[in-house]
Order: sequence, then C-alpha cells, then structure tokens
Amino acid sequence: MPRVLVTDAGTRNSIPIIRSLGSRGIEVVASDESWFALGFFSRYCSRRLVYPSAQRYPERWLNWLTEELSRHSYDMVMPVSDDTIGIVSEHRDEVSKYTRVPVADYATWFMARDKAEVIKLAVMEDVPHPRTRFITDLAQVKTAAEEIGFPLVIKPRKSSGSRGIAYVERVQDLTESYRMVHSRYEFPMIQEFIPPGGGAYGVFLLFDGKSEPKAVFAHKRLREFPVRGGPSTLRESVHKPELVEMSIRLLKKLKWYGVAMVEYKEDPRDGQSKIMEINPRFWGSLPLAIAAGVDFPYLLYKMAVEGDVEAVLDYPQGIRCRWLLPGDILHFLTNPNRFKLEPSFFNFSKNNRRDDFISAKDPGPTIGFFIILLRHLFSIKKWRHVFFR
Repeated sequence: MPRVLVTDAGTRNSIPIIRSLGSRGIEVVASDESWFALGFFSRYCSRRLVYPSAQRYPERWLNWLTEELSRHSYDMVMPVSDDTIGIVSEHRDEVSKYTRVPVADYATWFMARDKAEVIKLAVMEDVPHPRTRFITDLAQVKTAAEEIGFPLVIKPRKSSGSRGIAYVERVQDLTESYRMVHSRYEFPMIQEFIPPGGGAYGVFLLFDGKSEPKAVFAHKRLREFPVRGGPSTLRESVHKPELVEMSIRLLKKLKWYGVAMVEYKEDPRDGQSKIMEINPRFWGSLPLAIAAGVDFPYLLYKMAVEGDVEAVLDYPQGIRCRWLLPGDILHFLTNPNRFKLEPSFFNFSKNNRRDDFISAKDPGPTIGFFIILLRHLFSIKKWRHVFFR
C-alpha cells in the first residue's frame, strides 16, 4: 500500500488532504506537534505521530522528519503549514534522499510567500495590483501614507489568515498603528485600501516540474471571517479565465512547482480584480475544489509519484462549500447585518451546499472539534488567536 506522511494535522487545511488520499486507498500517516490534532480523529488516518514544534525548534523538527523517513518507507511527504513547508523546501535535497518532496525550491517559495515581492512581480508582469509602498525605515511611513492616501492598509509581508493587517482611516492613527504591526511583523507594507463592493476571488493551481499547469480552479468568496477580511467561510466555484491566465503567468515567471493559490480583490471603482497575495501552500478552501472534482491532494500525489498527471482544467460552476465550525458561525455572530445575509446563514438544505469539515463518512474530526473546543474553552491565549489578528 502506498504511504504518505502529512504534517500539521492540527490545522483544518490537513483534513481534506487526509480524506482525499485515505479514501483512495493510500495509507496516511498524520503528524502534528500536539496529540489534540483534528486530523488524528479522521478514520483515514492510519498512524499518528507527534513531533517538536517546527516554528520554535526547526532543527529538531528536521531531525525528527529525517529520522522518521529513514526508519519507514514513504512514497511522499506532504508538508501543510508555512513552517513545515519552509523547512522541507530549504532542505529539499536532504529530504529527497528518503522520499518524494513535491514543493518548490526554497528561493522560489520564499519569494512567493513575501507579499511585497509578489506585488513587485505583478508590477513587472503588468498584473493589476493595489498601489503599494515598501518601507525599509520608519522615517518613510508618513511620506508613503501621504502618497497612498487614506484610508489605507498596513499589511505584513509574511503572514496568513489576515493576521497582522491594520486598517487606518485617519492620519492621527498612522504612527501608532504602524508601530504595532511592525513590532510583530518587521517593516510591513503600506497599501491602498480597496473599498467594499467588489468580489473577492481565489485561483488554485498545480504546476509540474516544467512549470506547466496541471490543474486549475477558481472560486468567489461569499462570506469570510473576520468580516472585514479574512479566510472565506462560504464560497462558490466560478470560471474566471482572465484571473487564471494572470495567475499562470505569474507562477510560470517564478518557475513554480507544486500547489499554490493566488488571491484577488475586485475594485468597485474601476472593475479591475487586483492581486492581493500568493499562498504557496494548500489553502483552507481546498474542500470546495475537491467537491467540484479538482482533487488537488490526489493530483499532487500522482504527479509526484508517477511523474505526470492528466490535466484537470474544467469543473462545474455554482458548487458551494461552507466552513461552518467555527468560521461561518463567527461571521454570523460578528456581522451587524447577520439576518440579511445572502445566501441566508440558516440555509442548510441546498443541494449544492457542502461543508469543509462536517462529513457523515468521516465524523471523527467533527467530534474532535468539540473535544478540542472544551479543552480550550477557558484559554485566553486561544481566543485571542481567533479574534485578534
């Protein structure tokens, strides 16, 4: 039986990967830094491993990984988070001695993760983007803000899930807001604020070793948490060929390999969809693509193990997928227009509505969610992580 090692089983991104591979007869060994990991509750998880924190102890984590790979035969290792992907990518030659490693080289991955470098690449490739200023000295902040104009966005160069982003509407709040973000994420960018009213889109892609696209998919965000900007809690499959073309052009320029997601936001002032960032890893809305027939984890596995895969470039529109626990519930609770949502929060019966997480075929992670919720019920640190980004 083929075997794959999946990391970061405590993240929701890992659940669709474990289910995708496990349901196709692939043995999935899930691993995480905690025994309380959602992926460990899945019926498709054959073994469960706990490792040192990749964020706090990268060298110890790498030693753990190479030792595990040397002791057991794996067809592929599939890192999921920025921390584990970064280590595997940086040490790709070493890890490749033991198994297949379907990630981009470190220089390429590092550039794709840096939002400032992505905007610079968009400028070179004539891809629409928000007006942006790059800060290298605190003395530049006021001038940059004046050039951009208010309201504006202070955005970390490297973060995920909208963490660290600050919206500044008045010049009086600029200095304090910038210093607060800078204290956590060094020298964030200052960027034009795209007003609400336009759509937000994600383009998902899989590239082979020649940087040719082997799978594409696009979705439109319908809801998100935090309400002002964050991971999608409800989204729908759409066809956006112009965004797919721009995304392919950018990633081919990077000589990309593996999976990536490119995010865009439509500016209602001119109707242009402008690039926000590249996520050089699996994304939280992955279940929607799988539900629409574009199974990125399995396609990545086949491409890495067999050397190639038949391209999947089409899919049905109008498929919806929801992250109810806890994402869409939090959106409902924090949205002042909660009873006027379209589609309604209480609409659970549509045939084209799937859930990211809840599954009758694999109920374990849902049960695990409530067990973990009880464990962290009185954890101030955990709740701050959820609400304060």
